[in-house]
Amino acid sequence: MTESLLQRRARLLGPNTSTFYEDPVHLVRGQGVHLWDADGRQYLDCYNNVPHVGHCHPRVVAAIAQQAATLNTHTRYLHEGILDYIEALTATFGPPFDTALLCCTGSEANDVALRMAQALTGKTGVIATDHTYHGNTTATHQLSRSNPPPGGYWESVAFVPAPDSYRPLGGEAGMAHAQAFAAAVDAQITALNQRGYGFSALMLCPFFANEGFSDLPPGWLDPTVAVVRRAGGVIIADEVQPGFGRMGSHFWGHQMMGFTPDIVTMGKPMANGHPVAAVVAPSATMQAFRSNFRYFNTFGGNPVSCAAAMATLRVVQDEGLQANAADVGAYAKDRLAELATRHQAIGDVRGRGLFFGADLVLDRASKTPATAFTKRVVNAMRQRGVLLNFLGRHYNVLKMRPPLPFSRANVDQVMDTLDAVLAETPLP
Repeated sequence: MTESLLQRRARLLGPNTSTFYEDPVHLVRGQGVHLWDADGRQYLDCYNNVPHVGHCHPRVVAAIAQQAATLNTHTRYLHEGILDYIEALTATFGPPFDTALLCCTGSEANDVALRMAQALTGKTGVIATDHTYHGNTTATHQLSRSNPPPGGYWESVAFVPAPDSYRPLGGEAGMAHAQAFAAAVDAQITALNQRGYGFSALMLCPFFANEGFSDLPPGWLDPTVAVVRRAGGVIIADEVQPGFGRMGSHFWGHQMMGFTPDIVTMGKPMANGHPVAAVVAPSATMQAFRSNFRYFNTFGGNPVSCAAAMATLRVVQDEGLQANAADVGAYAKDRLAELATRHQAIGDVRGRGLFFGADLVLDRASKTPATAFTKRVVNAMRQRGVLLNFLGRHYNVLKMRPPLPFSRANVDQVMDTLDAVLAETPLP
């Protein structure tokens, strides 16, 4: 069955349509933090942030079904759902964030945010890190160094080295590392000005998730924020991965890092799998955007999407899932730290809330990334019924980002399985 599905995919979807794992999983059902394949085998989902409040949460399913059976149209007609949701969403921020634009994907949200920055600054130069991902539109694809666009990069795009607390820029950790990152941003602002594009925006994930989610303390971005403000630019915080309570200590990643961006984007988790995304900004920013760009999205903010998003937000709040993320995430890091005392491949344990993992190395002294080894570990975990993955500049950081109802018992299953896999998977 799996082989025939792969053949159909190649024929109907085209070549190079990626799948997870060397032995792809044919999923047919999900519930809570578990998934089942076509053979009835159960998997623990330690990876997916799309089902933020758990696969097929009954409150979200009911909200979608009820609204779909009542009305679904677009925002050129009036309906209360979008207004009620934006009020509830912006209440998680506080001033100055009081407006939002709803769309369907994080890629769309980031594309809109770049145009907002242009409207505010009159400039087009954009800076991102050299190992990030902000989407797959033509504009956001330009920000990906790991997947270069055909035809090359626009001269209006510049990159800075991704932060790495384990292998810090300049060789020093802490605020020296922060100052080095800020200096790199400052240098690229100068370069964009010299090329005639000016500086519009710095776009970043406040957790630097795709870069390997290094442990960076609150205030680490303060020197960079000062550089951007001095240059008259805009900071766009891409909260697709750290947002909606996943960090445990704070509802949003930028709050955890202790700074206020100018524009915030979000996507995947906000409606538990229903395609919803948003850009949140102060009203003056939204007015500048609306005055400079004619924007309409047929499906953005439709009543069913708003019902799904509202139900998801209320579940996070009503079921105490942010507090659960803080408690279970801390427990997961403790378990990882204990594993590190017995497995030399674990070079660095990191994470916040329910986004945790480890930098795997061939040698702790040299900190040489164990890229191929990490891939073997991930595939071995899949064979044992635990789904996780890897990322980072060297693709050697185990990535565990489960749905928010994840429990300590779930963590124990992950860590016990990882203990056995590390014991049985030899380092090169």
